[in-house]
Amino acid sequence: MPEIFRHHGYRFFFFSREAEEPIHVHIESAEKYAKFWLDPILLAESHGYLSRQLREIRELIQENEEEIRRKWDEHVTNHRQSQN
Repeated sequence: MPEIFRHHGYRFFFFSREAEEPIHVHIESAEKYAKFWLDPILLAESHGYLSRQLREIRELIQENEEEIRRKWDEHVTNHRQSQN
């Protein structure tokens, strides 16, 4: 479960087994969870977050989109190479 970054209690990450899905990011904090697609940036699911928290998370994704994409690409490439 590669972690991308942490910010104000939010942990941004993705799961290794999801390399075949379109690019996305998972977010956790305490007992809350969300998943956002990146093409375009859209909320896929959420459990426990308030609307204002989801707006903040979306803004953080926009601000860090380049890093998220870079880490996704690195991880997917490494994952596929290890499968061969």
